[in-house]
Amino acid sequence: MKVTLERAELLKALAHVHRVVERRNTIPILANVLIRAGKAGLELKATDLDLEIVETVAAEVKQASATTVPAHMIYDIVRKLPEGAQVELQASGDRSALLVRAGRSRFTLQALPETDFPDLAAGELPHKFKLASKDLKRLVDKTQFAISTEETRYYLNGIYLHTVEDKGTKLRAVATDGHRLAQAEMPAPKGATGMPGVIVPRKTVAEVQRLIEDAGDEVEVELSPAKIRFSFGKVVLTSKLIDGTFPDYGRVIPASNDKTLVVNKAEFAAAVDRVSTVSSERGRAVKLSLADGKLTLSVTNPDSGSATEELEVEYASEALDIGFNSRYLLDITAQIEGEKAELKLADPGSPTLLRDQDSAGALYVLMPMRV
Repeated sequence: MKVTLERAELLKALAHVHRVVERRNTIPILANVLIRAGKAGLELKATDLDLEIVETVAAEVKQASATTVPAHMIYDIVRKLPEGAQVELQASGDRSALLVRAGRSRFTLQALPETDFPDLAAGELPHKFKLASKDLKRLVDKTQFAISTEETRYYLNGIYLHTVEDKGTKLRAVATDGHRLAQAEMPAPKGATGMPGVIVPRKTVAEVQRLIEDAGDEVEVELSPAKIRFSFGKVVLTSKLIDGTFPDYGRVIPASNDKTLVVNKAEFAAAVDRVSTVSSERGRAVKLSLADGKLTLSVTNPDSGSATEELEVEYASEALDIGFNSRYLLDITAQIEGEKAELKLADPGSPTLLRDQDSAGALYVLMPMRV
C-alpha cells in the first residue's frame, strides 16, 4: 500500500470512525481501524460488532491494498501532525506494519491482517427512503434525551422509529424512560410506508447526531427488521437494531387533561433553573403551585434551604399543586422552539402533557413527583 492524502481529510474521517471503537477490547482486531486503498480513494472502517462506520476520502493511491492499525493511536498521531501536512501511508508486502510519514515525522504502527477484520454483513435492507438532514436531526434531537439508560429494560434503550396513520402517513420517533416520554413526527418520506417499527440503539443515535452535523442536505435510510443503515454522502453507518418490543406508548399520552397552563418558555426555564439550585441531587423536585393567572415555583431541601419564585402565566382553572423533576422539565423546555409552552394538567398524580404552543409535530409527557 502506498497512499498520499491531506492531513485535514484524513483527520476528519478518523474523527468519525474512531468513536465507534471501544477503548477496552478483549478482541484485539476490534481496537483497529481497517484502512483500504483502492480506485475510489482511501476507505476507513471501524466496528464494535453492533455498529459499523465506513468513510471514503479522496487520496492519491499509488499502490492498492489494505491493513488494520490501532484506531485511537492513528487518530492521535494524525491529530498532532502540523496543519496542511501531506500524510503518506505505506504498508510493506506482509502488511504487518504501517508506516505513517508527514514532513520529518515518521511512525511505524503494528498492524493486524485485514482478513481478521469482521464485516457487519447487513444482508437485505428492503425498506429505503430519503429525507432531509434537518428533518432527521429534528426527529432525533427532540426525542433522544428521553432514551432510558436502564439496561434491564433494554427495549427502552433507543428511539422507536415507525410509521403511523394520522391525517396521512407520518414517520414518528418516540423515546421514553418510564418517567418522561418524547414524541416527534413528520410526513413520511416516499418509501417509508410499510416499514417495520424499529428500535435504534442509543449509541447509534449519538453517532447519527454527530454525523448529521457534517452531512449534506439529504440522508438515505435503509432498514430491515434487524439492521438499519444511514448514508451521509461518503459516510455510511450500519447498525444492528434492538431486538425487543417497544411498549404501547399511546396508552400513557393523556387525552383528557382539562387544565391548561401557558407559560413563557424562557422565563419558565430560567425560574425552574434558579429555584432548583437548592434542590437535592437525589430529589431534584420542584413544586408548581397554580392559581388564577399565577404560578409559584418552590423547592424545599431540609439540608440546604428553600427557594420560591412567582411567574405570571395564562391559567384559569382551579388551584393545583403538582411536583416535577426539575432536570426533566429543563430537558423538555430546551426542545420547545416557540416562545410559549403549553402544559395540559389533570391532577397531582397523573401524567402531564407538554407541547410547543406555536408548532405541532412534537409532544412530551412527564410523570409527576410527590412533593
